[in-house]
Amino acid sequence: MSAPRALTIAGSDSGGGAGIQADIKTFQELDVFGMTAITAVTVQNTLGVQGVYPLAAAAVAEQIQAVGEDLGVDALKTGMLFSAPIIDAVADCIQAFGWKNVVVDPVMVAKGGADLLLQDAVDALKYKLLPLARIVTPNIPEAEVLAGMAILTLEDRREAAVRIAEYGARMVVIKGGHDPSTDQVVDLLYDGHTFTLLEGRRIATKHTHGTGCTFSAAITAELAKGSEVLEAVGTGRKFIQAAIEDAVELGEGSGPTNHWAYRRRKELVR
Repeated sequence: MSAPRALTIAGSDSGGGAGIQADIKTFQELDVFGMTAITAVTVQNTLGVQGVYPLAAAAVAEQIQAVGEDLGVDALKTGMLFSAPIIDAVADCIQAFGWKNVVVDPVMVAKGGADLLLQDAVDALKYKLLPLARIVTPNIPEAEVLAGMAILTLEDRREAAVRIAEYGARMVVIKGGHDPSTDQVVDLLYDGHTFTLLEGRRIATKHTHGTGCTFSAAITAELAKGSEVLEAVGTGRKFIQAAIEDAVELGEGSGPTNHWAYRRRKELVR
């Protein structure tokens, strides 16, 4: 029996709601074999990040090489990369293997405010990794950093998407969760030519830890199975919508989403 294979290159979340833990759960729920290259170990729970312990860039590269040389990779995503040397090592590995289904989730700051990407690593992300991305999935604050501009309106988001695409990413998805001006969550997709808006119902909840990781992981899983980009993004939106709506409500702070909600809903329909 063969299986689609997805690799996540990201940090470990001891609370299990984000990072490689969220990615592996998502891959499994979408019938994809998941593999990891850990970039850092974080000490965190629903109340925030208490510590970040990055790995050496060589250790990250060796994990990627071990997976690529033996198991193979149909699609991969990056999450928390932390430093310029790690980004350089990841980009070099992607180029060496010739991987094309690359999803970049430009993780920069935790919900509690902890820095998950050093300031001097932003340029490495822009100039080394984004040119290799099939899809990049920033939220609005991350898009502001990548585009070098404030985003207050939908028109601002369009301009930011164009600027980000100029670094080489083939599809830019600027997520709308950080826009409080509407009761709908509006994601903006830009493929270098056309803008597409995808709308969904906003859920009033504090249990949103790991939403960005989970969304990008679902897209990656679908690309690993051979889906086209728009189809993969659509499934990613359905997956995270279900995960937020049926949150498990753990912890005293911003709790995790429910990674099995999407599958259970599909089972009920059958």
